[in-house]
Amino acid sequence: MAATTPTAPTRSGLTLTQQIFLGLAVGIVVGWLVSEYHPAWAPYFRPFSQLFLRLIKMIIAPLIFATLVAGVAGAGHVKVVGRMGLRAIVYFEIITTIALVIGLVAVNVMRPGVGVNLPQTRADIVAAPQTWDQILLHVVPESVIDAMARGDVLQIVVFSIMFAIALGMVGERGRPVVVWCEAVAETMFRFTNIVMHYAPIGVGAAIAYTVGHGGLRVLWNLAWLIGTLYVALAVFVLGVLLPVALLFGVPIRKFVKAVKEPAVIAFSTTSSEAALPRAMEVLERLGVPRRIVAFVLPLGYSFNLDGTTLYLSLASIFVAQAAGIHLSIGHQITMLLTLMLTSKGVAGVPRASLVILAGTLASYGLPLEGVTLILGVDELMDMARTMVNVIGNCLATVVVAKWEGEFAEASDQELELAAARGEI
Repeated sequence: MAATTPTAPTRSGLTLTQQIFLGLAVGIVVGWLVSEYHPAWAPYFRPFSQLFLRLIKMIIAPLIFATLVAGVAGAGHVKVVGRMGLRAIVYFEIITTIALVIGLVAVNVMRPGVGVNLPQTRADIVAAPQTWDQILLHVVPESVIDAMARGDVLQIVVFSIMFAIALGMVGERGRPVVVWCEAVAETMFRFTNIVMHYAPIGVGAAIAYTVGHGGLRVLWNLAWLIGTLYVALAVFVLGVLLPVALLFGVPIRKFVKAVKEPAVIAFSTTSSEAALPRAMEVLERLGVPRRIVAFVLPLGYSFNLDGTTLYLSLASIFVAQAAGIHLSIGHQITMLLTLMLTSKGVAGVPRASLVILAGTLASYGLPLEGVTLILGVDELMDMARTMVNVIGNCLATVVVAKWEGEFAEASDQELELAAARGEI
């Protein structure tokens, strides 16, 4: 996942990830038995998975508002008007947009969700395509309270960003509000942790209902989803990040040697934050000035989560395919624009992509059962997308340094000495 804390063992000796896998395994076995012997029992599992979805929906509005306001106004991002900041933001937006497009193309070509047959309710039906003026007017909420009540993520994001900009203009008088938003954000992080303790039960119930309702063939779709994500991420790394590195003259061999350890840490812990200290150290050893590392890399953790943004676009369309709901090109483009904003807001939240995915699905009338279905295999996808997040941010830092003309490339001898001392 984007930027999460490593999963700690619980009193039972099992990490949350292990508990989720256990719940997934139990749910598969129970669902298979139900599908073979008592298919009519499948609906009894659904309320327990829906309870988990309701808990997630409670988090979305306050989490997005608090984290966006605290992140934009508190960290002073609106005041970043310098050349380096502007270049970094432009680079981030271009690369993450390309990542979103690759995710959309991959899921539309490989179609991993076709055949899952997620249930639809009356609220799951997508409305008729909106005209351009309706889309434009819909961006601005008439009432932020109404937007939060309906879970309209795009409207919440727009209000939160405008509120944060205005708060930044107030100066020191607005500092108490920033502190309050930081406290709310931290509270919602803990809230999310509490909710995630129910995740193994929610995931087990969801997969039991899905397998009991549709049979074991559903598992093939989940494996195909994982494969689709890994292929899309490989295309992104080789087709986007590699050409960018070559374009800016980044020393590929030295860069790979330097970032391999942070990348492995990110892959094994599914935590971008766990890899951050080491990434900052190795980039400085590679030749990026400390002030650029300290500015660009943390900024990238909020605005340049390439793997996560690709995953969000892919997973959203997967759920639509699984529910048999056709999304027009217009709907998909609007969803892409929404994800461009929402994926920036909660980068440091545990299970951030889960919350953003749930909010996006709710905004477009897609069944939230898809969240619990994906969560069962999310850890396998989490490892790859988190590693791509770290690699992408390390490359962005080097690119900005090269763009600024301040990259002092380390020699092979210096890198070898640093490696011998365990510094790289």
